[in-house]
Amino acid sequence: MRAQKNSWQLTCRPFKINKMSIEKALKERSGSVCELCGNTEGLTVYALPPVTENNSDKCVLVCSTCNSQIEDPENMDANHWRCLNDSMWSTVSAVQVLAWRLLTQLKQFDLLDMMYLDEEALAWAKSGLVEGEAKHKDSNGVQLLAGDTVVLIKDLNVKGAGFTAKRGTSVRNISLVKDNVEHIEGKVNGQQIVILTQYVKKSN
Repeated sequence: MRAQKNSWQLTCRPFKINKMSIEKALKERSGSVCELCGNTEGLTVYALPPVTENNSDKCVLVCSTCNSQIEDPENMDANHWRCLNDSMWSTVSAVQVLAWRLLTQLKQFDLLDMMYLDEEALAWAKSGLVEGEAKHKDSNGVQLLAGDTVVLIKDLNVKGAGFTAKRGTSVRNISLVKDNVEHIEGKVNGQQIVILTQYVKKSN
């Protein structure tokens, strides 16, 4: 699957201050492997912004592949980031935070729902993201506008309504939920329901 552009963008940057001693500490912590995917090639230090301390607790050891994709979120390969299924469970706070940011970028909501970050770690995770203009987008990353027609890409159990909205159902004249870019509203079987944008595609 192809990664979709999110209204959030990672702002991780290479960390060069005191890099040698930090790199040594990270290699000892990780066993000299990428803390995200386990690769051993092209290992480098990444500091998670905002950086306030020059120490390994604020850094992650990443390989050249992870590094290049973090720097270029527009062209992230979601297949590579299947490694986050494992690294998201790391006991290292910095690794957890970076995994959370990457899953957010990739819109992997099911995995995000399973993650647990304490209040401090979650605040750190969110502080390293820059919010851009929020836009509603379908499962293919196509922008949705009020009045559009969308098609459901999977069966959806409509809680409290007693029916299942079937895959392939067209929902016409949608409206956008202003305070949540992941939600739209539309009528299915005569009832106005809220639908997650990840489960629809825009109809041409």
